[in-house]
Amino acid sequence: MQNVSVANFSQNILAALENIIKHNEPLNVNTAAGSVVIMSDEEYRGMQETLYLLSVPGMREKLLEGKAEPLSDCVPEEEVEW
Repeated sequence: MQNVSVANFSQNILAALENIIKHNEPLNVNTAAGSVVIMSDEEYRGMQETLYLLSVPGMREKLLEGKAEPLSDCVPEEEVEW
């Protein structure tokens, strides 16, 4: 994560925000009172979804099991009955 001063951020706010959105790279802006992290909406929503999934009992274990399963053992998406 990149760090910038509030003065530098305020001088380049549009470019900084566009860079955050384009690269999904959060930005830490430092002020005399403390710091703030600015992130893209996509990054924020992804983080919220991850926190939600990890809050479901047993979900973490299921995700880790799925990650460890070889792709050759998986059912192709077009064969899944929704």
